Amino acid sequence: MTRIIQSLSQVSDRYDALFVDLWGCVHNGVKALPDAVAALRAYRQAGGVVVLVTNSPRPRIGVEKQLQNFGVPDDCWDTIATSGDSARAAMFRGVVGEKVYFIGESRDMKFFEPLELIDDPADIRTVPLKEAEGIVCTGPFDPTADPSDYRADFLYAKTMGLKLLCANPDIVVDRGDHREWCAGALARLYTEMGGESLYFGKPHPPIYDLARRRLAATGHDVENAAILAIGDGIHTDIAGAMGEDIDSLFISGGLAATETKTSQQPDEIALKAFLDQEKILPTYTIGHLR
Repeated sequence: MTRIIQSLSQVSDRYDALFVDLWGCVHNGVKALPDAVAALRAYRQAGGVVVLVTNSPRPRIGVEKQLQNFGVPDDCWDTIATSGDSARAAMFRGVVGEKVYFIGESRDMKFFEPLELIDDPADIRTVPLKEAEGIVCTGPFDPTADPSDYRADFLYAKTMGLKLLCANPDIVVDRGDHREWCAGALARLYTEMGGESLYFGKPHPPIYDLARRRLAATGHDVENAAILAIGDGIHTDIAGAMGEDIDSLFISGGLAATETKTSQQPDEIALKAFLDQEKILPTYTIGHLR
């Protein structure tokens, strides 16, 4: 059974670095969560390193700007690894071809800005679906619309053998009090229909490789045993940590607040039932990061 803790400080001295999810942990899609900010700031002041590991399809600089808008101070984190960065690197290596059909909101067009880190990058162009060699998905055109709306397009794409690059494996996210669909919901549907989806965020290895490189760039060489992953996504943050053989802290008051009956802290019986059902076991659980 997972160990329910009251605060990060109860266990943080065992770890030299944190891999921390953003949405639902550090902010709620609208504003910063003050207790989480205070906990991370205290951890850094004690010598720990905080790597923000997010399934945002945005490049790192875009996430930095978003954090500023939400009121998340830059003294509570050291560096950022985004699924967007990992997915962009793959796209510019040509994993879904050069002519791509783009699914996402207009604000995510920055995904296609040149990436200087790739030698001889592919010449990526967005085209209509029937001219495409592959699909790039940062999220639905409308995050409130049912993913099943894409069935007709996906049937065509599967028939043509197109691969779908998923820049955000999250299925849903809570923006304040409203739940929205993410790119992971579309990639899941495409896979269920027999198409091939390529993932670059949690729980898949590429983003953890990026997180470790970003951690090393801060001047710290940290073994897996000294890293703690924190997040509210049981199938992304926690499953990903288990796959990487690192300890995890499950934030039960995020996406699974209803299932775990979390207000300030989870109901122990409800939490056990939820984890048994999902067959995923975090090292620790807390209601909210504090």
